[in-house]
Formats: sequence, C-alpha cells, structure tokens
Amino acid sequence: MEVVSCVLMATGAFKALKSAIGAGKDLQDMTGQLSQWGKAFSDFTNIEEREKNPPFWKKTFRGSDEETAIEIFANKKKMEQMRAEIKDHISWNYGPAAWKEVLAIEAQMRKRRKDELYRKQEQIDAAINFAIGFVIFLLSGGILFCIFYFIGKYQGRW
Repeated sequence: MEVVSCVLMATGAFKALKSAIGAGKDLQDMTGQLSQWGKAFSDFTNIEEREKNPPFWKKTFRGSDEETAIEIFANKKKMEQMRAEIKDHISWNYGPAAWKEVLAIEAQMRKRRKDELYRKQEQIDAAINFAIGFVIFLLSGGILFCIFYFIGKYQGRW
C-alpha cells in the first residue's frame, strides 16, 4: 500500500464521519467509518515506519529520499489533524474516558493487523531482497568465471 492511497482512504472515512456527526448521528452508528479510518491510519503509520528503514530493493529502485520524506511529512500532518478532530469530537461528546477506550481498541486492531498483514509484507520484502541478492551473486560469479577463463585461455592454460 502506498502513502497516497492510505491518506485518500482516511480522508474518505473522515469526510463520512464529519457528515455523520453534522447530521447528528451517534458514535455507535459510525463504527464502520471509524474502523475504516483507523485501518488507514494504521497502514499509514506502518508505511512511515517502513520508510525509515526500507528494504534493499526499495533503496535501489525508488526515487529520491527527499521526495519521499516530504510526501510523508505533508501527509502525516494531514493525518494528525484528522486524528485531533476525531479525538476532540469523541472527548467532547463522550468524555476523555471514551477516547482512551478508542485508543485501546485501536491498539488491539493495530497489533492484529501487524501480526497478519504487515508480517506478510515483511516476508515479501525479504523474498525480493533474497532474489535480488541471488541474481547479483550469480552475475558476479559468472563475470568472475569469464574473467578467469579468458585470462587462462590467454596464458594458454586451457
């Protein structure tokens, strides 16, 4: 998943939450949108953490680090603003204890998501790193073999 798609998903859920709040709906009626926003926020946080130490293949084949850092920074501020508005609404209407409850539920969801989805992505990254390393190893071995073969042929050893 990319940063932009996470932010777009979170923005869509956030707009649905704001319109439901404006229509006077209760928090229990908005659990679907809140859950969708929480997933998008969790995915964004995971991407941000992965970008701090990207896999080898991403370091090699992606654009500039500055471009990625600026994109993450701008979107992080947007996500934080949405989170603050959701926190204010929940705390205002249901009290600070409700926000703590939401945070506890969010932590459980994040842990479950990390165990399921993010671990799969880490395994895929490790497999891609291994494949690229293996290809580099084969190419360098082939080049060394050719060099030694032509040196030996030039010297008349074979």
